[in-house]
Amino acid sequence: MIKFRRFSCKFLSITSLILLVGGPILVSSKCICESQEEDRKTSDALKYKLVAMASILVASSLGVCLPYLVKKTFLHPEKDIYFLIKAFAAGVILATGFIHVLPDAFESLTSPCIGGNPWGKFPFTGFVAMVSAIGTMMMEAFATGYQKRSELRKAQPVNADGESDGAHVHGPAFVSEISNSSDLIRHRIISQVLELGILVHSVVIGVSLGASESPKTIKPLIAALSFHQFFEGIGLGGCISQAKFKHRTVAIMILFFSLTTPAGIAVGIGISNVYKENSPTALIVQGLLLSGSAGILIYMALVDLLAADFMNPKMLTNFRLQIGANLTLLLGACFMSLLALGDS
Repeated sequence: MIKFRRFSCKFLSITSLILLVGGPILVSSKCICESQEEDRKTSDALKYKLVAMASILVASSLGVCLPYLVKKTFLHPEKDIYFLIKAFAAGVILATGFIHVLPDAFESLTSPCIGGNPWGKFPFTGFVAMVSAIGTMMMEAFATGYQKRSELRKAQPVNADGESDGAHVHGPAFVSEISNSSDLIRHRIISQVLELGILVHSVVIGVSLGASESPKTIKPLIAALSFHQFFEGIGLGGCISQAKFKHRTVAIMILFFSLTTPAGIAVGIGISNVYKENSPTALIVQGLLLSGSAGILIYMALVDLLAADFMNPKMLTNFRLQIGANLTLLLGACFMSLLALGDS
């Protein structure tokens, strides 16, 4: 009987301890989905949002234009140092996908605010990122193949009956011209798809920042997002410069990149009274968009930016350039990863 009482006392003590420790956790996990009212200073928040819009606009514009501003200096695309800068930019984009975008997508789609089925039963974040990467590869391959076949058909000589002469043998000059044209088309597709992935990410972070009413949340994000957009712009600007678009197209792409995040902040300000960042609809839409963006960015960084340059004969035959490119790749990835500390 005495042993039973001792056991009962111990059991009650352990149960009480669990309730004391676990109670607040359960309450906090339950209340995390509810809108938090503390630190809501609308006037201060609006001031910081306007500062963020201006800062991000300047940083984005400077970053994406930098490859054009230094194009005719020692940073010419044919120089070895250009490979180092591209490796740094690719590291920035790769870290953006893995460190900034993908974790946010996981957090959104695994939030307890969404509920169980089907979001809690299937890893939608990884699935959407995978499908996005495969879709990017397929679109790039089909578009490049279509363009290349079109050029080959146009180049076929035509006889008097209007039929192509299959016996014609193309010379080295023609093969070189087709190869250069294919490379140019590939660079154009890369730059357009890469910008699409970056723009999706920029819209999401812009709306999230604009809808926030907490100055404590907004203040540290101003510097972090400004640096983030600056280095992301360098990577995108390098791809756009290699694509050799017409001036009008270049201007449009630069404007889209520079204005997307500030525009997202403006939209967030406009809907801040009705937008609930922890609502199931907001979390699902945000999570799916970020997952798709992460898949695009990771694929483009690894396949179209890094693999193309690291397998380049010029780099393969230059050991010092290889070492330098690997170091700058790690430097860009690590630097962009450190900026995640400011986002948290």
